[in-house]
Amino acid sequence: SAKDMKHRLGFLLQKSDSCDYSSSQGKKEKISSSQRPSQEEVRKWADSLENLIHHDRGLAAFRAFLKSEYSEENIEFWVSCEEYKKTKSPAKLSPKARKIYDEFISVQATKEVNLDSCTREKTSHNVLEPTLSCFDEAQRKIFTLMEKDSYRRFLKSPYYLDLVSPPGAGCGPENCKRNHTHSLDCNSNIISQCA
Repeated sequence: SAKDMKHRLGFLLQKSDSCDYSSSQGKKEKISSSQRPSQEEVRKWADSLENLIHHDRGLAAFRAFLKSEYSEENIEFWVSCEEYKKTKSPAKLSPKARKIYDEFISVQATKEVNLDSCTREKTSHNVLEPTLSCFDEAQRKIFTLMEKDSYRRFLKSPYYLDLVSPPGAGCGPENCKRNHTHSLDCNSNIISQCA
């Protein structure tokens, strides 16, 4: 629910504020205000899901949002397919395809994505003799699913609204008294949590 999402977002922001970034291992550095996406870039994210996920910061914000909804497997699958298509060595196709299949498509997959049985069956067959396009249909179905469902919710969520609001507008209704510099930190923290 929206209330739960606000609570989780508030928790993330508090956690981010209290973190010591210099001593935390494995965490990305805090994003400076100069690294914040421009208002123009953020507005383009609302034009299409493609604009959003082909922008590093947009992808990070969308991934954080999906994580809050416990559905990050969809974007992880999409990203894995994009990386798979860049495979240069034919010898690496089979192990990479098998890994993606086992992780996202197999019935016992740890991060199983929601595919119809026909697409699942066709993809299973494709993986037996993998090509760079063997996941295309499954990837397209998951993209469409995200586009019709979670992307629309993302555009109404604090993950997007806090970034599209002008700097200094605050980090949402519960944090509207924050100052200009904290607003930038707050927006950046959402992205850096899952960047």
